[in-house]
Amino acid sequence: MSELATPLTLRPQDEVECRLCEVHCDKVVYPAACTERSCPFVYAYEEHGHTFMGCMQKVYEVEIDVDMVRAAERRREGFGAVRATKRPLPMCQSEIDPCFTHRAGELGCVNPEFNELPAGSPTFRVFARLT
Repeated sequence: MSELATPLTLRPQDEVECRLCEVHCDKVVYPAACTERSCPFVYAYEEHGHTFMGCMQKVYEVEIDVDMVRAAERRREGFGAVRATKRPLPMCQSEIDPCFTHRAGELGCVNPEFNELPAGSPTFRVFARLT
């Protein structure tokens, strides 16, 4: 294993970043979808004449000016995504954002479970036989 590689985890789908190969992948969420989907974990507060929004579950840690989100959503590109700092919730609009895709090996992703939706339990079971 190279110095840059990190060890496999038991639940890779719960991680928010993958650095197992030279392609670096992060999970991202779309804050504009939080208000569109009436997420119960969105909070807002006013300060300095602006309204800011954030996530009570800290799926993303940034607090965003609501007027900027609305203005960006009127454009075709929309507001865009922010890096997830915790596993996205089922109601979150999220995806995997790969970086350095030109570094991908011939076999592709070395950690395909990272792209899976979080499961209620691990996707495999480990048994030990003690004698």
